[in-house]
Order: sequence, then structure tokens, then C-alpha cells
Amino acid sequence: MSGVQGDASADGESGRTLRIETHGIDVIGDADRKGRPRQLFFPWFGANVSILGLSYGSFALGFGISFWQALLAGLVGIVFSFLLCGLIAVAGKRGSVPTMVLSRAAFGVRGNRLPSAVSWLLTVGWETVLTALATMATATVFGRLGWGGGTTTKVVALIVVAVLIVGGGVIGFDLIMRMQAVITVLTGVLTVVYILLVAHRIEWHTVSAIHAGSTQEVIGALVFMMTGFGLGWVNAAADYSRYLPRNTSGGGVVGWTTFGASLAPAVLLVFGLLLAGSSADLGKAIAADPIGALTTILPTWFLIPFAAVAVLGLVGGAVLDIYSSGLALLAAGLRVPRYAAALVDGVLMMLGTVYVVFVSGDFLGQFTGFLTTLGVPVAAWCGIMLADIARRRRDYDEADLYRPAGRYGDVPPLPPVILLAATAVGWGLVTNTAASWLKWQGYLLKPLGLGGRSGSWAFANLGVLAALVIGFAATWALNRATVRRQETRPSTPTGAPEPEATQA
Repeated sequence: MSGVQGDASADGESGRTLRIETHGIDVIGDADRKGRPRQLFFPWFGANVSILGLSYGSFALGFGISFWQALLAGLVGIVFSFLLCGLIAVAGKRGSVPTMVLSRAAFGVRGNRLPSAVSWLLTVGWETVLTALATMATATVFGRLGWGGGTTTKVVALIVVAVLIVGGGVIGFDLIMRMQAVITVLTGVLTVVYILLVAHRIEWHTVSAIHAGSTQEVIGALVFMMTGFGLGWVNAAADYSRYLPRNTSGGGVVGWTTFGASLAPAVLLVFGLLLAGSSADLGKAIAADPIGALTTILPTWFLIPFAAVAVLGLVGGAVLDIYSSGLALLAAGLRVPRYAAALVDGVLMMLGTVYVVFVSGDFLGQFTGFLTTLGVPVAAWCGIMLADIARRRRDYDEADLYRPAGRYGDVPPLPPVILLAATAVGWGLVTNTAASWLKWQGYLLKPLGLGGRSGSWAFANLGVLAALVIGFAATWALNRATVRRQETRPSTPTGAPEPEATQA
């Protein structure tokens, strides 16, 4: 996928002059759309090969389920949620703009600002989580080596990690693709080494003795895995496929996106389950410091390589997040250059990391609350978007994605109503007792006979699934005529570009 920047001059097949990408939420011209679906493997694999995947084994067992139940819930949650990403990525090859601009076809040009704002919050939140984890992991490694793991180490680590993430986000797509290719190789190799070094700690008789949990607990683990993996990426799923040619195979886009994103998390989950299931103490430690706790079972000589693989894996995910969060901020209505939006997000990311690392004492509780709360409206948006994509038979009219008077409209009432209704139902069916500011959720559990906030369904997080299904079903049932009307409308003559497009 080289050759996508309008201002980057070629200097041979092996390299290009890196310059700040000028593309924001504007249209990528056909001349700049190159590559094949298999090239989607690298950004998606690199963004999800993080050592954090091992910690999800502990998170899943934390729902009180057995190894086999956690394995089933985890694999289904990972693959299904990334399949959603692959399906939305198809819209990228049908259009030439970011995911949250393609969303305007369903929500209208200005009506789409609501889901764009939610998308921005989610990606900034994930940037913060990944940066905080990289900072804490570095401090833990330095502490074990006797080089000091206190405040000074954390501050320096935060600065270094932030420079890598913000630098990639500001420079843009070309640098991100190069970074992800390197991260894919390094983290892949070092992760295999890590697994080999600690494999002897697995005690199958201990793992197999873990008692099975209830159906509700299995569903809760499955939904948590969905929100922790694919549902955290659906709002950015087409940001990279938009650089592929229009005649690219849709099945190839779906397949390579799903495979690239799912492969590493699936492997890491299996090994993480075995590790956490072998040691209850390790599982508890992971809840407080998901990456740093994994160093406690390593030989000292591998701590530095471990720090490298941990930080690079987290940076790989965060750099895609900051790129997409900048695009979401522009789609929400901020009229600044893309790199400026990335800088704004970088500042917020650092402030959030300072809170997580230096103020908050409960990482897992806040993390779980963040995932399930924002996972509900994102799942609702995902359902709406999937139904809208499935209804369409033609490519997007890219010019009308910027025209409030165009075929996609300004603020059509139905999609926001569906989004808000699905979110309201979803929040009524999830609970977040570990995060005190979210205890108001779960208000539908008792009226629907599901046992209330302390009943057996309280932690199944049904609201995420409900929001996804409601969003899809309502849109599929109600927007067929709207899509047909949009696709049969004659193209609007191209005139002067919209102000928003020029600012992007």
C-alpha cells in the first residue's frame, strides 16, 4: 500500500521520503489507491499482537468460568468481533474516505457528528489505556533490574512512548505502515520466545481443575472479549482499506482484515488462559498491572527484550488509534489539519495516562467500565452501519458525503433515534460496579426479570449484544427505501469543494 500520500515523493521501491500526510477526511484519489487485500494483514496484526493479549486469559477466567468455557468465549468473541471489522472494511474499498465519513451515508453529513464524537472518545480512551500499560510495564521491568522503577522512570517512559505514538499519528499512513511492518516481525518473534521461556510454568492439572461457571458468566466473558478486541476497532475498520483499488475483492478485504486481526489475540489468549489458570496469584497481579505482572515469571536476562516487545506491541495499537481518533475528530466537525487533530488527541492521551498511572489505583475496574460503557453505543453504531452497508449495491457518491444538501442528507431523524434507543436499552442491561461513576447502569435488569443489578445476569453484559442487534435489525427493516432513493438519485454536479473538505 505504498504511494498513498499526495505529497510524498518516491525514492525507489525500498523507501519513500517521509513527510506529514496531508490527507485528512478528504477523498483519496484513484491514482493513490494501490495494493492488495493481503497487505491489510500487517496493520491489523501489528496492532493486535500486543502482549496484553496474554492478560485477557486472566480477565476471562475472572468471570468465574473454566478453561474450556473461557477458551470458547474468547475465541468466538475475538473472531466474531473482528469479522465485524472486516465487513465494515468493505465500505472502505467502496468509498475513498475514512470510516466515520462513510458513516455519513447512514447518519447524514451533520447528523453523523454524534457517532463521530463517540468514536473519538473510544479511540482516545484506547490510546490512553495502551500508553498507560506501556508506561507501567517499563517501570516494572526497570524495577526488577534494579534501575529504579519509580516516578522518574514512569515519567521518562511516558514521554518516550508518547513521542512514538504521537509521531506516528502526526506523520500519518506511510510511517504507520512502515512501523507496523517492523512491529509485526519484532513482536511476533519475541512473543514466541516469551512463550517458550515460561511454558514450563503451565500446570495442566491445575488449569483443568477450575470449576465451570454459569451460562451468564460465559456470555459475560464473551461480550468482554468482543468489546476488548473487535468492537474497539469497528469505528476505524475502513481507514486502511480505503487506500485499496475499487475493484479489490470484498471477500479478500473481509478475510485478510479478520485473519490479520484475530491471529495473534487467539494464540495469546490460549497461552494466557494456561498461565493464569496455573497460578491464582499471577491472575490477581495481572488485574493490577496487566503487562508488568507478566515479567515476574521471566528470567532476568529477557527483561529488556520483554520490555521492547511489550512497548512495541502497545505502540502498534495506539498509533492506529491516534490516527483514527484524529480522523474521527475531524468527522465530528473540528476544522483543523489532520496532524493538528492528532496532536490534540496526543495531549489528551498523555493527560489520561497521567491519571491512570499516577492517580487511579484500580486499573481493571476502570478499564472494564470504559469498555462496556462505550462498547454499547459503538455496538449500536456498528449494527446500523452493517445494515446500511448490506443494503447498498453501488459505490458511495463521495462528493455527496460532504454536502448537507446531497443524497445522504443533513440530519435524517431515523438513524440517531435508533442509535440513542439502542444505547438506552444497552446501558440498561450492563453493570459496572467496579467503577462508582457508572453504577446507574443496569436499570432494565430488574424490570425485565433478569435479577436486578445483583442477579445472575448482572455481569453478562447483554446490553452490548442487544445494542448491536437492535441497531442492525431496526436499520435493516426501516432504511431500505432510503438507500434505494439515495442510489437512484442522479449525481450532483461537482462544483466548488465544501469548506469541510478543504479543511480536512
